[in-house]
Amino acid sequence: MTTERFWVVGGEYSSTTFHTLKAGQPDVLGPFKTRDDARAAWKNISEKTRSCATAKYAITSEQLTLPPR
Repeated sequence: MTTERFWVVGGEYSSTTFHTLKAGQPDVLGPFKTRDDARAAWKNISEKTRSCATAKYAITSEQLTLPPR
């Protein structure tokens, strides 16, 4: 059985090329059971960092294969 969970990943980068994170480590929010939950978290963090041109966040998913019952 396969299931999916979602994460919000990003942070403040050193420039608008978005190659190097300023703090070195990304902010990671989650896991979320649904894309809608992850989108709500993404929207919240994006609103908080709206005035920072070097902040960027994205939603990513992870496929989990669960053992048979």
